Amino acid sequence: MTRLTLAEAAKNALLTEDATQKADVTAKMAAMWRNGEITEVGSTDLPDRPGRPAKPELLPPNKMPKRKKGSVQGRIGLLHALAHIELNAIDLAWDLCVRFPEANMPRDFHDAWVQVADDEARHFKMINKRLGELGAAYGDLPAHDGLWQTSMDTAYDILPRLAVVPMVFEARGLDATPPTIERLLAHGDTESARILKIIAHDEIAHVAAGRKYYEYVCDQRGLPYYTTWHAMLRKHFRGPLKPPFNDEARYEAGMPPDYYQDYVLELPEIDGDTA
Repeated sequence: MTRLTLAEAAKNALLTEDATQKADVTAKMAAMWRNGEITEVGSTDLPDRPGRPAKPELLPPNKMPKRKKGSVQGRIGLLHALAHIELNAIDLAWDLCVRFPEANMPRDFHDAWVQVADDEARHFKMINKRLGELGAAYGDLPAHDGLWQTSMDTAYDILPRLAVVPMVFEARGLDATPPTIERLLAHGDTESARILKIIAHDEIAHVAAGRKYYEYVCDQRGLPYYTTWHAMLRKHFRGPLKPPFNDEARYEAGMPPDYYQDYVLELPEIDGDTA
């Protein structure tokens, strides 16, 4: 009997449509990789879009309804948005793990991104459980599709993918999560705050993994870290990086201010005339 490869396992998770089932499949595949039931990375054709449930309705980011901060409905809206981010993060981790076989990444690279996928699946289930405690569920509200669309702009090469997904998207979570925790605590929602503290802790390791392997590929190609990262962002990330930054968490992840402080002052490249 032919044994399942990691690439096939990743594809199974990517194509799973139900959100909770996707998280469960991810946990199962991650365990199989860790205990040696899956040993070969392999390769396979990957979908341009992952499987998704019929709900939530996906809207452009600028069409998303505004949340009323502080109210129960506002907190439900916040948690729903975070659940959607974590669902995307499951797919992004699996995709990064196996999309680039030509890069010949070391085994610990695959170990790291299997762990990230497993973490994101656990995060999604914690948030969705909390939504249930508040009388809601994932799919009840609209969500946006920007994370996956942006990631697919980098499907041609592992270096920009590492530069953008973990080192911009995940790193932004390091900045945004602590003040969100403070707001939840101010409104007495200690359980939601507890969940976000777990997520914030795990995200440091995710950013660290992205930074580690971004620098690994830069070293292979003889590229400088900081200016190459800036060039990748100008090409693939729409807009400047916005402070305030969580310098302490970023530094713990191996991203000193040398990476991002100078980029704050740079404007994205714009085609055509400016006003």
